[in-house]
Amino acid sequence: MRRTPVVPLVVGLALLLCLSLLCGVGLGASGIGWGQVLRFLWAGVTGGDIQPGDVAPYTIVWEIRLPRAVLSAVVGAGLAAVGVAVQAMVRNALADPFVLGISSGAAVGANAVILLGLFAGLGVWALSVAAFGSALAAMALVYAVARSPLGLTPLRLVLTGTALAYGFEALTTVMVFGAARGEAARSAMMWLLGSLGGATWEKVPLAAAVALAGWAWLLRRAESLNALAMGDETAAALGVPPGRLRRELFLVTAAVTGCVVAVSGAIGFVGLMVPHVVRMLVGADHRRVLVVAPLAGAVLLVWADVLSRLLLAPSELPVGVITAVVGVPAFLLLMRRGGYAFGGR
Repeated sequence: MRRTPVVPLVVGLALLLCLSLLCGVGLGASGIGWGQVLRFLWAGVTGGDIQPGDVAPYTIVWEIRLPRAVLSAVVGAGLAAVGVAVQAMVRNALADPFVLGISSGAAVGANAVILLGLFAGLGVWALSVAAFGSALAAMALVYAVARSPLGLTPLRLVLTGTALAYGFEALTTVMVFGAARGEAARSAMMWLLGSLGGATWEKVPLAAAVALAGWAWLLRRAESLNALAMGDETAAALGVPPGRLRRELFLVTAAVTGCVVAVSGAIGFVGLMVPHVVRMLVGADHRRVLVVAPLAGAVLLVWADVLSRLLLAPSELPVGVITAVVGVPAFLLLMRRGGYAFGGR
């Protein structure tokens, strides 16, 4: 199979992402015309005046749709980059950011806010802070249990993360079924399946900074990831200490996953499917994959969010439903194609 040149692919994906963001802002149930959307965006960027009659549609475009589109791109890019790293870290083609149990741990904190009203004093930050805090606690627990005298081995990490994820999900289920209000349970289920309905400009900078820092670190270690993907013995022979690198990868991927999950809920399939698609296009070299995967993940999640808003408008579908509906057949099709295997061709 021929590789797609990276530079044209990156340029094409960057242009597609810009177009996708514009569509994410322009498409919606409120019926705001494209001329108004472009005028409001220009006014927001340049600080132009808004007529009194345009305040409501301007607010929808600049304060609701635009931060939602930007945050969906940030979350998609972060999940895709982390998916690449996790699959190399545990050398498992079925691994994704949620195999470590971090997202399930975040769900415990988020549902404690939604269903039990904990951390109400934090106001609009209560959900994000609780989700991120419980994600860090889950990370610490997974690390403590998975660590052995031999270090942080892939098999122990996968098994520990999977087992604890089931435990966190059981705790979340108990809270959902014990909820006194049906609307609270519905909100909890929306969060568990992923939703960007709570996106605000205040949530974008931190998520973007963490995702960007994590991606930059992973890109610096791309050659080490190539060695690790070939096995611990090969990595050690090439001068890459697999135990230390795996610990560093665990911390970086857990931090990025916890941060993006805290603002978007548990959106599945992005971190699993996107790395495989990108490897089919550019090969298994992580120096290539880590450049392309975040852009592809950002485009995918922007459009998934658009579909989640439009299919049952004015109601919303969870974003995770869209990514699963698209991801399952696409992933099965990829696996049936000849000449493809995880880590190579």
